[in-house]
Amino acid sequence: MSRKPVPAQSGDRARVELLFDKPQLLVRLFGQYDQNLVALENRLGVYITARGNKIGLEGTAEQVAKARDVLHDLYARIQRGEDVDAGLVDASIAMADEPVLEGIIRADAGGGGAPPIMIRTRKKTIVPRTPAQAHYMRELANNDMIFALGPAGTGKTYVAVAQAVQQLINGSVQRLILSRPAVEAGERLGFLPGDMKEKVDPYLRPLYDALYDCLPAEQVERRIASGEIEVAPIAFMRGRTLADAFVILDEAQNTTPAQMKMFLTRFGQNSRMVICGDPKQVDIPGGVAASGLADAVRRLEGVESISMCRFTVGDVVRHPIVGRVVEAYEGSDA
Repeated sequence: MSRKPVPAQSGDRARVELLFDKPQLLVRLFGQYDQNLVALENRLGVYITARGNKIGLEGTAEQVAKARDVLHDLYARIQRGEDVDAGLVDASIAMADEPVLEGIIRADAGGGGAPPIMIRTRKKTIVPRTPAQAHYMRELANNDMIFALGPAGTGKTYVAVAQAVQQLINGSVQRLILSRPAVEAGERLGFLPGDMKEKVDPYLRPLYDALYDCLPAEQVERRIASGEIEVAPIAFMRGRTLADAFVILDEAQNTTPAQMKMFLTRFGQNSRMVICGDPKQVDIPGGVAASGLADAVRRLEGVESISMCRFTVGDVVRHPIVGRVVEAYEGSDA
């Protein structure tokens, strides 16, 4: 494989040759039609050649060093059985600029190549794709109550559900409770057809989707039937004490201050609570000023055992275009 060189930025020129011991994995490393290597060339300004199990990198010393780290990272992920897609390539390139994350992921890994920060579920192993996700995973492991704040596509709810599933599987908690306010822009439950469950389920669908991505379908259904997993709107939490449970509130920006206070005070012994939301995407009347999430963050910032994890558009890990969309909308609202 050889393509026209990509002009490098100013700086000392460097050339490095990488040798990979499992050539059969390089097809996945390169991507379809070498799209992963093309992305590296375009994003980092390096020139890449490939021959057999060798990859040559040429560019400035800084560019080459970043490209080398990204290729090693992606190769290690493939060896661990992870899928490498365009989003992961973009995330790995972004992480190459974060020396703190490099230390978090690879330091003290025991020589086995597996990062110490990861969430294992029955269907997949989840590792951080951005520095903010790495921080978030640490906080999920160490704090009792975590607020995850930021735009759509940053993995706030997905990572929380994965951590909850892991703790349910290993017996750290006895129940997994997923909740969100049944609020959508321009719609009211009373106008939807069906009984209460049929009215509410569409609003809870994203939580079900995350569950099915972390557990086999038959286990999700069996655990829901037994009460180990509960997915319900926030109104169903009133009057309860949620002990021995991992509790997640999604779309928390659409709660009122009274609802948020009610939910937070459900916290029980041996429980963990994660509150996820985008403070800028409020669908309830009154907007941000009426949001229970904004009110709770203001009141609880700095309180012991309560962590605030903030994500930005740079942490979006869905299709790259999602990040561009979020950035365009946030820029127009500024």
